[in-house]
Amino acid sequence: MNEKKKRWLTACGAPSLLAASIAALSSPTFAEDALLEEVITIGTRVEGRSATDSSAPIDIVTGEEFVNQGDGDLSNLLRNVVPSYNVNAKPISDAASIVRPANLRGLPPDSTLVLVNGKRRHRAAVISFLGSGVSDGAQGPDISAIPAIALKQVEVLRDGAAAQYGSDAIAGVINFQLKDAAEGGTVEAKYATTAEGDGDQSTIAANFGLPLTDSGFVNVSLEYREQDSTSRSVQRDDAAQLIADGNTYVANPAQIWGQPEVNDDTKFFVNSAIEINDTAELYAFGNYASRSTDGGFYFRNPENRSGVFTYEEKTDVNGNGVIDDDEVFIHPLIGDLDPSNGIDDCQNVSVSEAHDLEECFSYTEIFPGGFTPRFGGDLEDYSVVFGMRGEFANGIGYDVSASRGHNEVDFNIYNTVNATLGPDTPTEFSPGGYAQTETNFNIDLTKSTEVAGLPLFMATGFEWREEEFEVKQGDTASWQIGDLAEQGFLIGSNGFSGFGPETVGTFDRDNIAIYSDFELEVNDDLRLGAALRWEDFSDFGDTFNYKLSGHYTINDAIALRSTWSTGFRAPTPAQSNISNVTTAFTNGQLENKGTIPPTNPIAQLRGGTQLQPEESDSFTLGAIFSAGDWEITIDYFQISVDDRITQSADQLLTDDERAQLVADGISGADSLTFFRFYTNDFDTKTRGVDVVATYPVGDATDLSFAWNWTDTEVTDFREETISDMRLRQLEDGLPNVRGNATFNHTGDNWRGLVRLNYYGSYWEAHLDDYSLPIDAGDEFTVDIEAAYDFNDSMTLIAGAENIFNNYPDKNPWSGVAGAEYPETAPMGFNGALYYVRAQYEF
Repeated sequence: MNEKKKRWLTACGAPSLLAASIAALSSPTFAEDALLEEVITIGTRVEGRSATDSSAPIDIVTGEEFVNQGDGDLSNLLRNVVPSYNVNAKPISDAASIVRPANLRGLPPDSTLVLVNGKRRHRAAVISFLGSGVSDGAQGPDISAIPAIALKQVEVLRDGAAAQYGSDAIAGVINFQLKDAAEGGTVEAKYATTAEGDGDQSTIAANFGLPLTDSGFVNVSLEYREQDSTSRSVQRDDAAQLIADGNTYVANPAQIWGQPEVNDDTKFFVNSAIEINDTAELYAFGNYASRSTDGGFYFRNPENRSGVFTYEEKTDVNGNGVIDDDEVFIHPLIGDLDPSNGIDDCQNVSVSEAHDLEECFSYTEIFPGGFTPRFGGDLEDYSVVFGMRGEFANGIGYDVSASRGHNEVDFNIYNTVNATLGPDTPTEFSPGGYAQTETNFNIDLTKSTEVAGLPLFMATGFEWREEEFEVKQGDTASWQIGDLAEQGFLIGSNGFSGFGPETVGTFDRDNIAIYSDFELEVNDDLRLGAALRWEDFSDFGDTFNYKLSGHYTINDAIALRSTWSTGFRAPTPAQSNISNVTTAFTNGQLENKGTIPPTNPIAQLRGGTQLQPEESDSFTLGAIFSAGDWEITIDYFQISVDDRITQSADQLLTDDERAQLVADGISGADSLTFFRFYTNDFDTKTRGVDVVATYPVGDATDLSFAWNWTDTEVTDFREETISDMRLRQLEDGLPNVRGNATFNHTGDNWRGLVRLNYYGSYWEAHLDDYSLPIDAGDEFTVDIEAAYDFNDSMTLIAGAENIFNNYPDKNPWSGVAGAEYPETAPMGFNGALYYVRAQYEF
C-alpha cells in the first residue's frame, strides 16, 4: 500500500481500519512491525502521532491488558490499569447498581466523553440518583456493554477536549478502538470465584475476522457472561433485636450488601470496512448488548417502617390543635368494625388482634419478619455507525458519517408492596423504565499544506446531534393510589415508585456544531496547535470554546508539552425534566426522597431555574524523559469547573407543596419529606499529577509504573442548595492517590504478571448520612497471572486479583444497615477473585 493511501486512511482522526486489516493479510508479523499500540487517534487529527508526540497526556492500554484480568466488567478492568479512573461496587444504589457511575480525574461520569472508533458513544438511560456525592445525578455512558475481547486498544486522553469533540469532554476522552483483523480469531472460556466462594463469574467470548472481498474485512466479537451475587453483610442491630424478641421470620442477614446478580449478560460487536476505489472506503460498526441485574434494597422493619407497617394520621383527630402521640395508628382499617368486638378503630391494635379482626389488616400477614425489596432491571443497548472516508483529488481528506445509539432499562422490583392497596397488593411490580436515544451526523475535512514554508495541518467539520430521553409508564399497581392512601399509607411500589401517566413522556434536544483545528510544525522541535468550536443547543443557546497546545523537544532526552482550553458540559434532557422518588437513609431514618424538574414551581421557590451548561478551564503542563531505557512522563493538570450541574441538597416540603406534587402525578409524593432538583450549584477546582514510567529489564521482562494524585476543592457554592456532607463527599469521597506497578515476564512458552495496586485514603458518609462518617485508610492489593502455551493455538491461564484477600477497613456503623465494609471502597469489598481461563487462537 502506498504512503498516500495510508495517509488518507487516517486523515480524519478515526482509526485506520483497512490499513491494519490489509497489512495483516499480507504480513503475519504486521502487528509486531507496526507497533500499533504506540499510535494515537485522539487528541490530534494528524495521523501517526505517538503518545509521547502528543501535546496532551494520553494513556494507551492494549486489548491484551484488558483480557488478561479476572473480572468480566470492562469498568473494573479499566480501573485496574488506569489510576485516574475510579469505579466502585454501588450496592443498594437504585439504578446506579445497573449502570455504575465511573469517575475520571475526580469528576462525574458525564464529564468524560466516550468514543468508539473515534465516534461519539451514546450515554446510558440510567441516572445515578444515589451517586455517593461525586456522581449524584450524573448520566454517563455504559462502557460495560463493550466486550473486552473486541478491543484492539483503548486511549485515555487526560485533558479537556470540548473544543475538539464537544460536550462532556471536561475530564477527558476515552476512545475504544475495535479489532480490525481480516482473518484469524480467538475463543476463550473463563471462570472466576471469590475467596468466600460466592460471586462466581462464567464467561465465554470469541473474536474472529473475515475478509470482505479482497479489499475489506468484517471483525466480529461476542461475549456471554453470568455473575452471581456476593454478600459482605452483618446482621442489622434492629433485625437482631427482632430475632432476640422472638420474631423467627426475620432473615439473617435481613439486608444484603454486595455485588448484584447479573444474568444473560450478552454482548455483540461488529466492525467492518471495504475499499471502494483507490481513494475511498466505506465503513460500519455497531453493537447489541443486553443483561438482567438483580440487587438488594433496604430492610423494612415490621415494627416501625412508617407508611407500611405503621403510619401517622395527618389530621388532628383529637381536635386539640396538635398531633398527639395517641394519634399514631398501627394498622389500616379496611372495613366497618363490629361494635361487639369492643374496639372502636384499629388504633394501637396488637399484631395478633389485627390478624384476628377482618376489619384490621397488617402487612405482617404478608411479611411477618418485615421485608427487603429486591430491585433490578433489564437493560438493552444497541448502536450502529456507518460512513465513508477518503481523499479528494485536491488532497482534502473527508469523513462523512451517521450514527444512532440506544440504551434502555426496564426496572423491576419485587418482595415489596404498594401499601395503599392493603391485602390486594401484589408483591412484584414493573415500575416503568428509561430510554436514551442519540442520533449523530458528522462531516470532517482535513488538509495538509504549508504556510511560509512551514507544514500546517488543518481540519474542520460540522456535527448535528439529537438526544431523546423517554420515561416509560409502569404497571398500574406500581403507581396506583389505593384506598388506604387516605389513612396515610405510602403510594406506589415501596422502594421505587412506578412512573404514572402524568410523569411519563419523551424529552428531546438537538444541537449543531462547527469546529476548526490547526497544527503547525514551526520546526523539527516545536509544534503548536489551536482548536475552535461553536455549538448551538435548542434548549439553552450557544457556546464557544477554544484550545491551545504545544509540544517542544529540548533534546533527545527531554520534551515538554502543554495545553490550555475552555470547555463545557450541556445538561442532558433527562436532568432538565426528570421526576423520581427513591428510598434512602436521611438523618438515620429510611425516607422517601424525590427529584423534581428544576422548572417545577416548587423547585423555583427554592432557586430552581432552567439548567445552563457547565463551563470549564483546563490546563496541563508535562515533561517527557528518555533516560537510557527508562521512558517517563510527568503531567500536571488543573480543571476549574463553574456552575456544575448536580442535585441540590434536600429541601423540606410543606404539606401544601406535598399535595401539589401528588396532584402533579408524582407517584409516592404523598410520603415525601424532602425533595431535590437539578441545579447549576457550585464551582470546583481539581488539580493533579500523573506519572507514567516504563523500563525494560531485559529482552523478555518489563516494568511499568503509573501514579495519580488528584485533589478537588469546592471554590464557590450556595449554602441553601448544597450541604456540608456533599461538600465533604466532593472533596474527599475519592482517594487522592492511586497507583500501580506491573512486572511482566515472557518465556518461550509461558508468561507471568505481577501487579501491585495502591489505593489512598478516602472519606465516606455512610448511607449518605453526615452523622455516620468513615475515615477509611489506604490499602494495597496484589494481582498475579500466569499463562502456559501448550502449542501455537492453546493457552491455559490462571490468576488472582487481590490474591492476599485484603479488605478495606471495617465499617464502624455496620449495625445500622448491615454493611460490613464501606460501600464506596475504591478497591471494592469482595476480597480476592481467583480465576482460570482457557484460550484457543486460530
